[in-house]
Amino acid sequence: MTLHHEGRNLILAFTALWFGTIGILILIEAPTYITIPLVGIVTMLLLIVLQFFRYPTKHTIQNPKQIIAPADGKVVVIENVVDEEFQKESGIGERIQVSIFMSPFNVHSNHNPVTGIIKFFKYHPGKFLVAWHPKSSTENERTTVIYQLPNGEQVLVRQIAGALAKRIKWYVKEGQRVEQGQQFGFIKFGSRVDIYLPPGTKINVNLGDVTTGAETVIATLA
Repeated sequence: MTLHHEGRNLILAFTALWFGTIGILILIEAPTYITIPLVGIVTMLLLIVLQFFRYPTKHTIQNPKQIIAPADGKVVVIENVVDEEFQKESGIGERIQVSIFMSPFNVHSNHNPVTGIIKFFKYHPGKFLVAWHPKSSTENERTTVIYQLPNGEQVLVRQIAGALAKRIKWYVKEGQRVEQGQQFGFIKFGSRVDIYLPPGTKINVNLGDVTTGAETVIATLA
């Protein structure tokens, strides 16, 4: 278990706050009834930040026929849809959408669900509706990544900011070759990741299932 580099500044800030608070309390010789609550509060804040930016070791078993979960979280959507952006960029119609909700208690790194080439990437500024809002996938701040698989199929992954998530980070660009399970981004403080799969794909998860990014096999290609 390590700490994610995206949390470096916040971790340093809250660590400084922790030491600073204790230092001031010692310096002014604050009474116990003040010291205990304040130390408890800053300790809790530091622990919350540390748990949010934890980054456990991932063990991906690569398989070109399998789709790996792009995020830790809970499956909240499984449905057939036509995504307008996917259709515009690739001429592809109906897809199977699987959405994974990431709570503030989940690991927030995002991982490539497949091995392939980044055919398309775009960042969209937008709103911060709650992640389960029906319009969050088209109106919220988000990124769109389209993967071109070796067999010619295409898979779209969309990072979506939520009411608490105010920062989306990505580490991929168009034309880049990526490996299944590698980290491609990070969403700070909870949100959602959508993945759009080819028709005929066998979905291996159900609504409410918990996924582990880079490890859980959520689908099998036909």
